[in-house]
Amino acid sequence: MRRSQFAPETRRAALASTTLALLSAALSPMRVFAINWPVTEQQRSTAEKVAQGGVALADLAPNAPDTYTVKTGDTLWDISSLYLKSPWRWPELWGMNLEQVRNPHLIYPGQVLYLDKADGFARLRTRRPGEGEGEGQGEDVGVVGGTLKLSPKSRSRRGDSGPIASIPFHLIEPFLNEAVIFGSNELAAAPRIVAAQEGRVLLGSGDTAYVRGPLEGRQRDYRVFRNPKPLRDPETDELLGYEAVYVGTAQYTAPGTDRRPFFGTRQITPATFKLMKLRLEAEIGDRLAVVPPSESSNYSPRAPRSPIAGQIASIYGEGVYAGQNQIVALNKGMRDDLETGHVLALWRSGPYVTDPTERSLPRIRLPDERHGLLFVFRVFERMSYALILTVREPVQIGDIFTPP
Repeated sequence: MRRSQFAPETRRAALASTTLALLSAALSPMRVFAINWPVTEQQRSTAEKVAQGGVALADLAPNAPDTYTVKTGDTLWDISSLYLKSPWRWPELWGMNLEQVRNPHLIYPGQVLYLDKADGFARLRTRRPGEGEGEGQGEDVGVVGGTLKLSPKSRSRRGDSGPIASIPFHLIEPFLNEAVIFGSNELAAAPRIVAAQEGRVLLGSGDTAYVRGPLEGRQRDYRVFRNPKPLRDPETDELLGYEAVYVGTAQYTAPGTDRRPFFGTRQITPATFKLMKLRLEAEIGDRLAVVPPSESSNYSPRAPRSPIAGQIASIYGEGVYAGQNQIVALNKGMRDDLETGHVLALWRSGPYVTDPTERSLPRIRLPDERHGLLFVFRVFERMSYALILTVREPVQIGDIFTPP
């Protein structure tokens, strides 16, 4: 059955089931390259019919090159943007099949990509169109039949460099532990720095800090935060959570005591911590929270499967405006079906102006204008963090986002 017989909504729904596991392995620090995600029989049946046709030629980006050599530092997003008007539709361009959910294909620096155009559709391959199996310099990325075959010659070109990431991971990696939204003001009762050696007020990396408060078992690694501030929905004023300034990390080195002798004065000895990597100088009163386990996240960019709209709730850091490659907090989260990997369109609300052509000078509101893209990389219950991928104008609190 030809791919063109399916409606765009049907194709997108089918492709959604194939994208959930792809490329998370390429981003994992442990570099685990195999993953299984459940796929329903209906999803499998539909995806097998539509997922390998490619994209319509009209959806290619202007001046999409016939060939491209992958460079160190490239990402899947970069390459898809080079070829597609809508880069989040990359699975269609690559002609993904369901076998690759269990064996995700990897793209390496040095590989040459070829744009294959046939019957009104286009696909990317790593061998020239028309070459048979075993010919040429590379291997077919769009595998039909189930097995991804990598030729020895292609492997030898890669050297020691790993596969390319799907998005610029280095931009969000520092924020995976730093950018945290607490569901309640739990830091108010968290362990706190109460003193330092030699009566210091400011502490740096390697300094000793003395801490009082409820420590969690034998946890060794903690994060240090300061000044949690409430975050509210720009539209409803609902309290969505608390965001605290990230100071750095600390390691628990010795326990404290709190003894109440039958006779005599209460004896309190704080726990001892060593400050490790700090973004800011630590201060008396800073709060500690346990470093959570590493999250296994899927960073493959894709459009949301259901309609969703919201607003920018906060600019991460102290700025009033944000630009490309900066972090913003969104007023939507898991409860709104927002997921890690979602790509969102960024809109600027249309301003109110006066119509000078009418005697009464009425105020009119200009249409909203789309001016950028967001990539959701961390999701909490009621809020999320997103990276600004592209933007034409400064981003501010209250700006709107929608599916792309």
